[in-house]
Amino acid sequence: MSPAEEERSLPLPERWPRASKFALSACAAAVAELVTFPLDLTKTRLQIQGEAAVRRDGGAAGRAVPYRGMLRTAAGIANEEGLMKLWQGATPAVYRHIVYTGVRMITYEHLRDSVLGRAEGESFPLWKAVVGGMSAGAIGQFFASPTDLVKVQMQMEGKRKLEGKPLRFRGVHHAFLKILSEGGVRGLWAGWVPNVQRAALVNMGDLATYDSVKHFLLLNTTLVDNSVTHSVSSICSGLVAAVLGTPADVVKTRIMNQPRDNQGRGLLYKSSMDCLIQTVQGEGFMSLYKGFIPTWMRMAPWSLVFWLTYEQIRRMCGVTSF
Repeated sequence: MSPAEEERSLPLPERWPRASKFALSACAAAVAELVTFPLDLTKTRLQIQGEAAVRRDGGAAGRAVPYRGMLRTAAGIANEEGLMKLWQGATPAVYRHIVYTGVRMITYEHLRDSVLGRAEGESFPLWKAVVGGMSAGAIGQFFASPTDLVKVQMQMEGKRKLEGKPLRFRGVHHAFLKILSEGGVRGLWAGWVPNVQRAALVNMGDLATYDSVKHFLLLNTTLVDNSVTHSVSSICSGLVAAVLGTPADVVKTRIMNQPRDNQGRGLLYKSSMDCLIQTVQGEGFMSLYKGFIPTWMRMAPWSLVFWLTYEQIRRMCGVTSF
């Protein structure tokens, strides 16, 4: 058998390992995203609620609404806009995770195994896991930033309708085209800096924590590489990711949702740092943790569903455990 024939006889995961891991992680992320998306929508609405810069800008203030917590916000969306509006923006969110999760997972594994040199069966220094997680998250989010921008803006369409404002988009593809026509290619990357900053922090918590906790348990306890180990590791990773990522997520959401002029410049915030300063000065430091509970309540089941699904489909497809 010639080398070419021998290569064609190999299973797909061995012939195209990175493409296979990209596809598997994208599938697992799509499942996790659809299951937990209503919590993401609730979190986004909470982060916009009571925005000091909007209150100061009289023309954009709209009518005042009483503060709502997580449950009242979710119930209000279902009652006032319809139950299915809890999944408004789910399509670009799935698009985003196909790109974001696929890129971050293969990037992290490449950095961990090739660049940072993790040896099989040995402990992996935490600082290397942190470097790998932050780098992978930043790279993945940069490529996925346009889909995240569309997701955030579409999540706010139901609120605009209730306030009597015209809807901005007819659908996902119209949103992409409209943003592109108004702001050019650069407009699709509006808010990418806080987006990438958030992703770096979240993945420092998610990937680094999951990888470190999992391998610590395997090396130092009687647990084996099964669903119990995966569940414990994913719960820890979801909590750490929520704590580290929520402030950057608040800034990212506000920058992406702010109105813009004809040149695509934001009317409320000059930069992510300006948004951070205005938010703390106008609403207090704890406003950076608006939406923390739904963020955590979403990240915990998201991490659980994603990692369990990802590890199982890797095993079923003959790919080694993460």
